[in-house]
Formats: sequence, structure tokens, C-alpha cells
Amino acid sequence: MTTKSDLRGVITALVTPFKDGAVDKKSFAKLIRQQMDMGVDGFVVNGTTGESPSLQRDEVRTLLQMAKTESGGKVPIVVGTGSNSTAHTCEFSTEVCRWQPDALLVVVPYYNRPPQRGLREHFAQVARASSVPVLLYNVPSRTVASLDPETVIELSREPRIAGIKEASGDLTVLEKIKSGAPPEFTLLSGDDASFADFCARGGHGVISVSSHIIGAEMKETLARVLRGDAQAAGDYKARFAPLMKSLYCEANPIPVKMALHWMGVIESPEMRLPLTTLDEKFHGELKACLKSLGKLF
Repeated sequence: MTTKSDLRGVITALVTPFKDGAVDKKSFAKLIRQQMDMGVDGFVVNGTTGESPSLQRDEVRTLLQMAKTESGGKVPIVVGTGSNSTAHTCEFSTEVCRWQPDALLVVVPYYNRPPQRGLREHFAQVARASSVPVLLYNVPSRTVASLDPETVIELSREPRIAGIKEASGDLTVLEKIKSGAPPEFTLLSGDDASFADFCARGGHGVISVSSHIIGAEMKETLARVLRGDAQAAGDYKARFAPLMKSLYCEANPIPVKMALHWMGVIESPEMRLPLTTLDEKFHGELKACLKSLGKLF
């Protein structure tokens, strides 16, 4: 049984490789093995980085089962199940729980802009429909609506709600949540650029895009932060700021899929519409970043 403390460290929000319109299982298996070699602490499938809006349920189930098999059960596998319909999210979460993930990641409902009381009830109902731990996912740059820290603190008392992926990039939000949530409530950054500062202020890890490329380096940074190394966050930002810029030059996961393709990890950078492959005008800068970090030769 997965506990709240298992959902910590550097967790990769996996891309979904495609080839000729279908999930590329060979590339996905290779990606998992590459990430395990980097020492990451877990995976998310069917998240934003996995192109969740364009995946079918049978594909999500296949990705989950492959992630479990290829990782050998050594790390937790989290599945994204959120939508902007409470009924749909509860129904899908219940179904996914039958597939035996280690936890669910549930995004703030997007587009319909619910008030805080609606968000409280939405997540409470989803948590009660789940048989595994639930991670809240706050990403206002994509959803418009945002979880207030006070709402998160209230939800932290729900037995199934284990923590939050906080991707606003506002570190004061972390501090407010930490001041009122139970100590076992897991606080994960969803912003790669500020994750070291986040953990230095009491966070427990990150659900990351950049870990596809620099998973081992992020693990090393987190270890330094947790040891109390005051230079760790500054060193991380100085070294990886250009990569963070390039990985978000177009909507995630467009750049990271191209990077993984160039690195030989996935066969194709193919996306599903409405997303498309990386515009050629960004190729030079991203390649230069990868070469400077020794990821591309």
C-alpha cells in the first residue's frame, strides 16, 4: 500500500511517444529504462506532459501497465485522472483504481472557472471515489482557476488526499500551505525552474518535465538541498536556466519530445493534434543547450 511518504523525490511526468498515430510501446519502454537508470523516484502517466487530452482510456491503461512492468515495481506510478467534470473525474478515477496505480493526480478543473467552494467539493468527491492516495494539481497557467492555500489546507484533512503538485511558481503559496496542512502532507513542485528553492523552503520533491533530460542532476540537487546546502538552489539555477527556457519555448511537451528524439530515447517527436512538433526556429537553441550539458553530441 502506497503511503504519503512514498510520493516524494524527483518524479517524472512521462511523455507519451507516438509513431504513425499509435502509442510507440518500444520507445516508451526505452524511456522508462533510461529514467530508472537516472534514479528517478516515480512516474506520472496521462499527465499534461503525456498529452492526456488526446489519450484514449485503453492507451492510459496500457501505459500504466507498461510503466509498472518496466520499472519492476521499484517506484510508484501515478495516473492523471482529472477533468473539468466532477462526475467524469470520479467515474474515471474509480475505473483507474481498478488498474492498481499507486496514486492519482487530479488537476484543478479547467475552463469552467469554479469558485473555491466548488473546488473543495470537487476534490472531496474525487478523493472519496478513489481507493488510492490522491495528489491535487494546481496549475493556474493552464486552468485559469487556482486552488487557494486555505482550500488546500481544508482538503489536506481528507483521508485520501496525500499532497499537492503546486505549479504556480509562487513560493509564498507553499509557505501558506505548509503552515496549516498536516506535516505528512506531501508538497511537490510543479515548476522545474524553482523546484530547488521550493524544496529549500520545505517542499518534498518535484513532478518534473526536465527530469527526462537531467533526472540524475535533479536528484543530486534535491539531495544537496535536503542536506541543508545553501548553495544548491543557486547552482541549479545557474547551470540549468537556459535549458528551462528552451524546454518551454513552445507548449510542453513539444520541446522535450524533440529533445528525447534527438537524444535517441524515443524514435519520433510526433505529437497528437492540436499539438505539433517543435518549430524549426527553436531547434538551434535547444540543441545548443543539450550539447552544453553533454546530452547531445
